[in-house]
Amino acid sequence: MIPRFGAPARKDKHYTLRHGAYALLPRDGKLLITCQMTDIADLQLPGGGIDPGESPIAALHREVFEETGWSICAPRRLGAFRRFAYMPEYDLWAEKLCHIYVARPVRSLGPPQEDNHQALWTTPDAAIDTLGNDGDRYFVKTYFDRLF
Repeated sequence: MIPRFGAPARKDKHYTLRHGAYALLPRDGKLLITCQMTDIADLQLPGGGIDPGESPIAALHREVFEETGWSICAPRRLGAFRRFAYMPEYDLWAEKLCHIYVARPVRSLGPPQEDNHQALWTTPDAAIDTLGNDGDRYFVKTYFDRLF
């Protein structure tokens, strides 16, 4: 069974299933995350939707580059979680199935390609305190608890 984080599905909404690939990107005791600036700053694990016909790993590489400007290597799947959310950029109520990986950030190739995104290095503890959703925080905490 895949755990759910966040609010349960609302009975008055129809949800579209959206698969996504997201990454924990540790390096030198820090974690690379992305800040999406909309109405408020939203700190997130880099990643996003898997396009039709795209593999999760290809989506992970593409999304991490678009949101951080970094290339990655050696992705390894850690698990998955579900969350129900409204996605205003698509005007869509989605059941997000978030596939979580850990990968090594290799090199910065430039600034993020996505509008309103900024790549940030933070400590794992700060990420656990500030990431915008419970599922992201859970996977960061679980991953770093296993290391120490």
